[in-house]
Amino acid sequence: MNETGNRNGRGGGASANAMWGGRFAVGPAEAMERINASIDFDRRLYREDVEASRAHAAMLVSQGIVSPEDGEAIRRGLDQVLQEIESGDFVFSAALEDIHMNVEARLAEIVGAPAGRLHTARSRNDQVATDFRLWLRGALDALDGQLRDLQAALIAQAEAEADTAMPGYTHLQAAQPVTFGHHMLAYVEMFGRDRGRLADCRARLNESPLGAAALAGTSFPIDRSMTAAALGFDRPMRNSLDAVSARDFALEFLAAGAILAVHLSRLAEELVVWCSQGFAFVRLSDAFTTGSSIMPQKKNPDAAELVRGKAGRVIGDLNALLVTMKGLPMAYGKDMQEDKEPVFDAVDTLGLCLLATTGMIADMTADRARLAAACEAGFLTATDLADWLVRAASLPFREAHHVTGQLVRLAEEKGCDLAELSLEEMIEVEPCITHDVFSVLTVARSVASRTSYGGTAPERVRAAAAEARERFL
Repeated sequence: MNETGNRNGRGGGASANAMWGGRFAVGPAEAMERINASIDFDRRLYREDVEASRAHAAMLVSQGIVSPEDGEAIRRGLDQVLQEIESGDFVFSAALEDIHMNVEARLAEIVGAPAGRLHTARSRNDQVATDFRLWLRGALDALDGQLRDLQAALIAQAEAEADTAMPGYTHLQAAQPVTFGHHMLAYVEMFGRDRGRLADCRARLNESPLGAAALAGTSFPIDRSMTAAALGFDRPMRNSLDAVSARDFALEFLAAGAILAVHLSRLAEELVVWCSQGFAFVRLSDAFTTGSSIMPQKKNPDAAELVRGKAGRVIGDLNALLVTMKGLPMAYGKDMQEDKEPVFDAVDTLGLCLLATTGMIADMTADRARLAAACEAGFLTATDLADWLVRAASLPFREAHHVTGQLVRLAEEKGCDLAELSLEEMIEVEPCITHDVFSVLTVARSVASRTSYGGTAPERVRAAAAEARERFL
């Protein structure tokens, strides 16, 4: 045996692992040790592992399974382990495979024999499921806070630009005028639904697997409700097989995270387009742009491009875990060790993208003059003309649509806007048109008229922004 591993295995892998080595005469091959170890990534669960172990130890004492003296020694030892990890003094060992064995081995070094009682009535199977749920619960809370910050930045822009008209697009073709504030509020709603999906995921994952043991429960008289309450779970999971097998909470997060990443990517794409010279609708400061190593005039929206690009990572994380889980029977398989890296990566990626996107939204300046000029092209008030024909001339909408199309073609041939056609030219196409038609052919009138619930009228935008501030912030 190695010098430091003769009792707890904290050294190399030459001898059988002291945590489970009674069945084995020699230690694993180097390749086996490397492929089996997860400590390089699951060390992130250290705080949750200590927290769950504290709760488990306290329950064992309460149920008379472990003596109060041993329970107190375990508690003190776990406190020291946590302090060592957080101070950077803890030495992690790949030979001990994972965070659970690393913590338990160090606990044994600190308190001796009582440490061996901590694993009574639990398995690494329910232990890791508990730790993972605790960690993801905290990550979901952090992401929700970041989404709230992004919504706050979008609402602030909506309030500032409630009266600013811009072209609205379908098929990336000019369609109807909207307000810039209305456009910002569309993303507020999208990110609000993202928050709802993350909250749903949190609610469903908030059940405790602890005490399910390896797969069948335990013969010890444990109190799973006590540990669940101590860890902030709503209840213990009802089936021990399900408790150690389920990773739908991770899949649900990744699915919600992939949708969030897509929403962030769509907003990033609009920022990239809007910053281009062809649009020039918004400006980003030096804080969220980069230059070129060869072209000194360039100012590239690289933060937005990276947010757009990183959506693929999160979508890939979801696919990776779906493929891992699709062929697994009950209950635990070592394949499930692959569950954490996609989740960790998605959480990290989404957190960074949210930080960058919130910064860009708060940083950007809408170019009101450029937006106004863009509204003069593309016959944006054509639908207003068709609606006027329905209201004022009592034409069926399909006929009004046809008449408006003829007038658009005429204006296009003349190289002018609809409002620049003469009344006589319009009457030649449709005799019932009167001079009153010109009252609906300005962009300002168009956006002001869209007062239906959810519409783009400035008064609606201001009311919607106030309501969104109340609802989300």
